[in-house]
Formats: sequence, structure tokens, C-alpha cells
Amino acid sequence: MTAPQTVADPETAAADRADAVDVSYCVVNTNGREYLLACLAAIDATHPAGLTREVLVLDNCSDDGSVAAVEASGHDVRVIALDRRTGKAENDSTLLRRARGRHCLLLNEDSELFPGATAALYEALEADPAAAAAGAQLLSSEGERKACAWRLPGLVAAVAGVLFLHRLVTVQSRGERVRRVGWTQSSAMLVRRAAAAEIGYLDPDFFVYSDETDFCKRLRDADWEILYVPAAEAIHHDQLTTDLLRARRRIVEFHRNRDLYMRKHHSTVKRLACRALGVLFYLQRALAAAVLPGHDPRRYLLHARQELRPGRGEGIREAAEDYNRRARIAP
Repeated sequence: MTAPQTVADPETAAADRADAVDVSYCVVNTNGREYLLACLAAIDATHPAGLTREVLVLDNCSDDGSVAAVEASGHDVRVIALDRRTGKAENDSTLLRRARGRHCLLLNEDSELFPGATAALYEALEADPAAAAAGAQLLSSEGERKACAWRLPGLVAAVAGVLFLHRLVTVQSRGERVRRVGWTQSSAMLVRRAAAAEIGYLDPDFFVYSDETDFCKRLRDADWEILYVPAAEAIHHDQLTTDLLRARRRIVEFHRNRDLYMRKHHSTVKRLACRALGVLFYLQRALAAAVLPGHDPRRYLLHARQELRPGRGEGIREAAEDYNRRARIAP
């Protein structure tokens, strides 16, 4: 295999697309070296015969030797190595702009494709010219199916949550046939690159969380459809910590970006109504966790406080900014 090509400057001109390929695998990595190598191995093992491809890895200023490991791995990869950490939406947009594929398979470094996954996603997009994106069925590290496609956020979803109808009304990743949905998780999402370019890619204001929700919403507003493809399966490894102090930044970032989505796409009245319902949702779960064995009500209470005041606290964005500041002053 050819040696990986490392690109240091993410702002250079987009790659020449005269030699376009069928599928661009677009992987974002932040300090996930071992997961990344497993992700690349899965791409090589599962890519369907007959489709041309390229593999791009955007390394988000990792300090765990990820770039060197990829360069030594023998995988045919083009590496975009950032010198500062940026958000997931911005990183995915950089990959989409650089890609030569008609379709781009967005992957996290901790996603591993199962055999037939790329083929199923590709066939679903090809069969539905109105579709802009197709999401895979995600599995936990133990192989259990995870919710990965949902109704778009709004009053219906918020009311369903407090009535304990979330799984019935809001979760749409069910059934065994391709179906149109509100939005899908971008941990393994095949995107029609022309549709992404039409709406200006992902919004970089979303550092992480709700970035793909906003992306799918804007695609739908532009008259594109979003698909859930159950035949396409991929493991999305469980990396969320059970340590509440370490989880705090993720919880802050989650609610901050959900509020940004609501501000962007809903009226003030609807946004505040959904916020009130969201607080009630988490308080209900905290009460249940207080009496059920093996559950921690503190996490739900933290979610409730953050839902009430989504602008407070320091999240993942601040951690990245602090890392960038320290990296600049390091000897």
C-alpha cells in the first residue's frame, strides 16, 4: 500500500476532484490511536468490491502518537493533521470539503464497520435520489443495538419524553427496512457530498453534540431526506465515563448545543416550553434513579440543572481552548 500523505494545513484548497471516487471514508480522531487503527482495519476489511474509494483521517491535534501509528500501519490513508483542536462539526466539514467521493462516510475513530455496512448505505442512497444522508445501525461495544435515529427535537419529542413515550414516539431506529427519519447519528453516516455542499456543510458553531441534528434539519429544510439503514451495522464503542466529575464537561456541552439548536430552529416560546419539559424529564428520571438499584440520581440532577441554565459551566469547547493555549506556550 502507498504511504499515508500528511497534510498539515487544513485551510489549503480542496483536493482536485477530476479523479473522483465512489466513497470517501472520512474519520475524525482525537487521541484515539488504538480505536483509530481498528477503524481503519475495519474499512479495509469491509469495503465493497467494485466501488472506488479513498480514506481520509483528520487528526484533531492528538498527542498520543496517532499520526505516527497511522503512518506506520500500512493503511492507504490521507492524513490531515491539525495543529490545534477544533470542534466536530468543523472537522467533519473540513473532511467533506477535501473529499473526492460522490458519497462520504463520516466515521468517529471509535466506530468499526461490519461487513456489508458500506454497501448497504451506498445502495440506500443510490436507490433514493431525494436522500442526502443515510445512517447505520449502531451497536454498543457488547454488540447491543443502540438508538441512533430520532424525530427532530421539538414539542412533540419533549412531551413524549415526560409521558415516558420517548422510545415509541421519538426513537426511529427500529424495524428491518430502510426508512426516512428526522436525523441520524454521524458516528457512521454516509452523506451525499453535493447535498452537503449545497447547504454549506455542518455549522461550526456546534462544537460537539447537536451538530448532526442541525445538519439533518438543514438538509430537510432544503428538501432532502434522511435515511436509517438497519442492514448497515457498526460498533460505536462506549467511551462515556461513569465518573460524574469527568462527565460534567460533556453534560455542559450537550445542553449548550441543544439550546443552540432550539434557538436556531424554534421560536422563543417553543424553546422555553421544551426547556421546561426537559427539566421535568430529568427530574422524573432522578426520582426513579433514587429508588432503583444501580442508578445514580446525581447524573440526572446535573442534567436537569444544565437544561434549566444551558449557558453556564465549562464544556468540551473550553477544554479544547485550554489545550490550545497550553500547546502554544509549551517549550
